[in-house]
Amino acid sequence: MPSNRPNLPILVLICFTLAACQPIVESTSTPTISPTPEIFLPSLPSATPLPGPTGTPVPSATPSPRPSPTPLPATPTITPTYAILRGRVLPDHANCRYGPGAAYLYKYGLVGGSNLEIIGRNESGTWVLIRAIGGTNPCWVNASLMEPTGNVLAVAPVDVHIILPWSPYYTPLTNVSARRDGDVVTVSWSPLPLRAGDDAEQVPYVLEAWVCQGGELVFVALGVYEPIAALRDQVGCAEPSHGRVLAAEKHGYTLPVEVVWP
Repeated sequence: MPSNRPNLPILVLICFTLAACQPIVESTSTPTISPTPEIFLPSLPSATPLPGPTGTPVPSATPSPRPSPTPLPATPTITPTYAILRGRVLPDHANCRYGPGAAYLYKYGLVGGSNLEIIGRNESGTWVLIRAIGGTNPCWVNASLMEPTGNVLAVAPVDVHIILPWSPYYTPLTNVSARRDGDVVTVSWSPLPLRAGDDAEQVPYVLEAWVCQGGELVFVALGVYEPIAALRDQVGCAEPSHGRVLAAEKHGYTLPVEVVWP
């Protein structure tokens, strides 16, 4: 007997067919879109080398290295060239001493006519330092007693104490003082007592002074037997006058003591 139930597959098919036939309803509302802000960045010009006269880019300048400064040459030291002269002894005999002056101890005698080497002088050239040719034992002699082969001022000036022997037994003089009376300066000191047998039997004291005379500073070696000496010292020299005093014994001289010049 036929069933009254509707056929289920047919119903399902009808329902899908109807749904497909329904019109699509579009929304009439427009969606709100948030505008994206535009960002404008300034464009930087690219570095373009400048054209040269021919349109060729000019290369960037390369700094030249600074030259190192050239050091200045050192000032040369000029050493005076001095001569060694030959000289002949004029008198039959001449005294040769330890210093440039008759006040100094006698060293040995010279024979007239001897040819010697002149190797030094005092500042003024009035006394010269001589030795045997090629010798090693010099002494001082008055230049007026020699006949040199040239000008003695061409010889090197040397210290007046260059060969002076020093006493190992006695101390320097004491209580040295000076006073002035016009152009005369008087220097005094305490006597130096010597042991028996130490007397040099020559001038016991020497005052060495550089004094102003005639507008020039001159060296004077004054030998005295008493502990006092006076000499002339004028004004008018560019350099100050000064002096020193020392005593002699048979072994040599005491060390000099500077005079406080008045």
